[in-house]
Amino acid sequence: MLYLLVLLMSLHASFADRVQDAYAREDADALRTLLQDADTRTDSLLVRYRLYPLTENADLVNDLPETLDDGTAREWALLSGLWSYRAGEASLFNAVTYGRRSANLLETAQSIDPDDPYVLLIGGQSLLFRPAVAGKDSDAAAQQFDQLAELAEQNKTDGIPPVEAYLWKWLALKEADRPDDAQALHKQLGSRTLAPLYQQFIDDPPDV
Repeated sequence: MLYLLVLLMSLHASFADRVQDAYAREDADALRTLLQDADTRTDSLLVRYRLYPLTENADLVNDLPETLDDGTAREWALLSGLWSYRAGEASLFNAVTYGRRSANLLETAQSIDPDDPYVLLIGGQSLLFRPAVAGKDSDAAAQQFDQLAELAEQNKTDGIPPVEAYLWKWLALKEADRPDDAQALHKQLGSRTLAPLYQQFIDDPPDV
C-alpha cells in the first residue's frame, strides 16, 4: 500500500518537483535522466541549474545562451544562475564578464516578475554571494528568502520546498550578523529530518 501511495504521488508530481526531489537526494543520475526527458526550455534550464552544483560538470554551463527569445521571468532567472555558476569557475577576467552578464539577466527577470519563486531564490543568492563592491546585501537577501518561504508554505513555488527557502534565509541571517534570528531558525531546522543535501547544507554551509 505504501509503495502504491508513493508511486501515485510520483505520477502526479510536477517536473520541477521531481527535479527538486532528485536534487535534495543528491541523485545526479536521476537528474541526468530528467535532463534527457526535459521537453521545454524551462525544464532544461531548471535541471541544469540543479545538476551543476552536484557535479560541477562544465558541459552544463559551457554552451549557455547570452539572451533569450520571449523568455519568462523564471527562464531569465535560471539562465542568470547558470551564468553565475560559470563565473565562479572562470578566470578573473571572464569572471567579471560572466558575473555582469548574470546580473543583467537577473535584472531582466526581475523586470518581468519580481515575485516569481525562482527570481526570488536566485536573486537572494546573488545578493548573498556577490562581492561587497558589487552590491552584496545579506539583509536584502534574507528578505527575499523570507518572501520565498511564505510562497513555499502556500505551495506556490513548484520545485522549491519551504525547507530550502528557510535554509537560505538562515544563511543570509548569519551573514547579516543577526545571530539571534539565525540561531532561532537553525533550531527549528535542526529539529527536522532533512534530505541529504539539506542536511549537508546546515552541517557545512557554503562560504559567502
